[in-house]
Amino acid sequence: MVRLGHMPEDASPVSVSQAGLIRLNGPARAIALDVLRVNSLQTGAYVSHFRGRGMEFDESRPYQPGDDPRSIDWRVTARSTTAYTKLFREERERPVLVVVDLRASMHFATQGCFKSVNASRAAALLAWAAHHRGDRLGGLIFGDNVHRELKPRLGRQAALRFVHALVEHPDWQVQGRRADDDGEEALTMALASLRRVARPGSLVVVLSDFSGLSRAGQSYLSAIARHNEVLAVTINDPFERELPPPGRYRLVSDGDELAIDTRASAARRDYEEAFQARADEFDTFCQRYGIHVMPMSTRDDPVSALQTALGRRTH
Repeated sequence: MVRLGHMPEDASPVSVSQAGLIRLNGPARAIALDVLRVNSLQTGAYVSHFRGRGMEFDESRPYQPGDDPRSIDWRVTARSTTAYTKLFREERERPVLVVVDLRASMHFATQGCFKSVNASRAAALLAWAAHHRGDRLGGLIFGDNVHRELKPRLGRQAALRFVHALVEHPDWQVQGRRADDDGEEALTMALASLRRVARPGSLVVVLSDFSGLSRAGQSYLSAIARHNEVLAVTINDPFERELPPPGRYRLVSDGDELAIDTRASAARRDYEEAFQARADEFDTFCQRYGIHVMPMSTRDDPVSALQTALGRRTH
């Protein structure tokens, strides 16, 4: 596997350490959570905007052209013949919730690092960036078996608590999942929990491959996006997007071996079209509900990827 640019030479491609995630405190200072541009890394990318710090409701006034339709005060509007919009005042600190997927499908890679490893490194960078910005940090770390919830807190200890919970999560030790379990229920439960704890005005970042995203999961995620800024970091391995060159290959996982043959052109085309269809469906869903999308590969350096997508701090 290829070593990533900002990672030390002894960094493992299949696991994370507390010391390694704490070392990301330094590079995280350059990641600009307060910059208002989120540049999608996908082909046909669009530029979207974070709404900034968390906001508290102040008052309602008649709707004016240019107001965000998501801020319409429907209760006041229903009692009047005129549309009203909500006005907010800025909070001193914004809650930042970082959600990390450690299900079995995330413990996989053919190049770079496991999806779970890159997700965890990116999550640690976001945690430290939130600390440096003075935001309250919380999150949800979930796998096929255990969901751990961290309430938003201020300070360096909040970032250290998040890193410790991430490294010590029991699902790092789980060897695969049952054949009849595709991880859908675990993801749905996590998004249901997230909907319950996400306070309006929060920045919510979900790092996952989003495999098994059900209709119920989509409903929870869209509900979260109505009152919060949501960034979906979609993590994939190059093998999932496109099969390797024609030939016979051997995959090894937990002592099991699988032989695949990629020489059939029709099978290669069907495989790539199926992946693209799933990606397009997710992207359409996210655009419908104002969810920002940031693709990340197992080959990507999380520091460079986040700086490219979110911008660099200038002070």
